[in-house]
Amino acid sequence: MEKKVYLTLQNGKVFEGFSFGQEREVIGELVFTTGMTGYLETLTDPSYYGQIVAQTFPLIGNYGLIREDFESARCWLTAYIVREKCDFPSNFRCKGTLEEYLKEQGIPAVYGIDTRELTRIVRETGVMNAAITFQPLKDLTALKSYRVKDAVRAVSGNKLTVTGKENGLHVVLYDFGAKSNIERELVNRGCRVTVVPANYTAEEVLKLDPQGIMLANGPGDPAENKEIIENIKKLIRQKPIFGICLGHQLLALAMGGKTRKMKYGHRGANQPVKQLSTGRVFISSQNHGYEVVSESLPNATLSFINVNDGTCEGLDYPEANAFTVQFHPEACGGPHDANYLFDEFIARMKKEK
Repeated sequence: MEKKVYLTLQNGKVFEGFSFGQEREVIGELVFTTGMTGYLETLTDPSYYGQIVAQTFPLIGNYGLIREDFESARCWLTAYIVREKCDFPSNFRCKGTLEEYLKEQGIPAVYGIDTRELTRIVRETGVMNAAITFQPLKDLTALKSYRVKDAVRAVSGNKLTVTGKENGLHVVLYDFGAKSNIERELVNRGCRVTVVPANYTAEEVLKLDPQGIMLANGPGDPAENKEIIENIKKLIRQKPIFGICLGHQLLALAMGGKTRKMKYGHRGANQPVKQLSTGRVFISSQNHGYEVVSESLPNATLSFINVNDGTCEGLDYPEANAFTVQFHPEACGGPHDANYLFDEFIARMKKEK
């Protein structure tokens, strides 16, 4: 029998739906993502830590569960919201249903909600907290005071791992909540990749003698990672650096720049970004709620902007041999327009070597 649940927003708006994941009550930060595909990558992306994620595409789960497409070993988001769930997926790689996976991972999920109306509210009002409960929520105190904290510490691995070719270009990949495909892209280009925890010191990284340093994606407010920022400061100008998403923000903070929270962020696989040096527009996958204030970095070159709202999407630091992007060039399942940025990183390492 379908169990009714209530989604209560911070502004008091209530939606009624039905449970199809783990049956438990939660509070989180409500965001929406616009991808038509890639729900498995969304579920396993550590950048969604602490968030209740609503899919704008109405039918989710139609190709089932494909573990080979996961971006990490587990599901990180707080809860999941869809308009309609698919109980009978069809795909030759399918090994289960979305509902089975959510229950396995202990993730609450809701279907039957008008996600179009929900998205409009977030788009117009901005990101807000929300609660999923089995009875109408009367006291909004805990809901209004919720905040995502210590996110990078929660998702980062705690041990060092090495993959790829033993004699390849050596890249140290900082795991701030890294998507697996960043590592795959480097390995596919012949690199040896050493993945290190977020709290690895600059001295420990340099002792590994890498040819380049990769600053990965991750969740939460970039400015709260003060120790990480101090470590990155010590790595600037030591080795070529490539940063993606949170890595883009952390390097900007290490270089003396500023970040700020966006109204509702960029989440989805259809974000247009413009390369200022060529005028070329790329379609990108993104997942972030903070932006770099590019004018706070007078010594950096703005390389990409978002076509929709003009926000900073990429920076180049010529004197430091470092560059970063806010979007995901490693995106699976796509788009792959900006995949060439990994080749740019390889070229910089070879030149430095």
